[in-house]
Amino acid sequence: MVNQAPILITGVGKRIGFALAKHFLKKGYPVLGTYRTAHPQLSELKGAQLFAVDFYQQKSIDELITAIRQEYSSLRAVIHNASDWLPESSDQAPTEIFSRMMQIHAGVPYQINLALADLLENSEEGSDIIHITDYVSEKGSSKHIAYAASKAALSNLTLSFAASLAPKVKVNSIAPSLIMFNPHDDEAYRSKALDKSLLKITPGEQEMVDAVEYLMRSQYMTGRTLSLDGGRPLR
Repeated sequence: MVNQAPILITGVGKRIGFALAKHFLKKGYPVLGTYRTAHPQLSELKGAQLFAVDFYQQKSIDELITAIRQEYSSLRAVIHNASDWLPESSDQAPTEIFSRMMQIHAGVPYQINLALADLLENSEEGSDIIHITDYVSEKGSSKHIAYAASKAALSNLTLSFAASLAPKVKVNSIAPSLIMFNPHDDEAYRSKALDKSLLKITPGEQEMVDAVEYLMRSQYMTGRTLSLDGGRPLR
């Protein structure tokens, strides 16, 4: 796949983003990845072009966009995975929490989609934008109010960009709930969290990789949200 257009994935430092980057590198795609913290496992993404980006700094966003536009004429996909998870119990002021959540989950995808739309349209095999939203974008959250609102904004961006970039670019969302635990999660938390879904499992990062692959292979799905929530709405 020497002539394959690259895939941009934000937030490849760990978990889902890291798994997606490894997957597409293995398939032979050129991968462009952003990270904020230099996790040791980034060394495993051999062949990827990695950018240290602080999405809370406009200068950093602008530099990323400029670098991509200067080096590439097309993109196969943009996968918006970068995220933050500030609760209302945070020491930061409510205005700061809301601003940061909206910036990273809605403001950044909005800017990148607009700035790189023509590169996506140049892809010879078609192209995709995939927003990683969240189960709570429809349900809300009493402890992560700003986070849930920002993910809902990202879901709405899916609709607008799907309409504005059709027919050359497909734009969809994936809305996961609990996909995988963190190593520090104790047994009490794990048991309580698993009980919230009908299927009572954490499917792991491969579930997200498969969902992304499905959306990219599809020729007839745009402006939609793929829910990976284990049946939580039915509890």
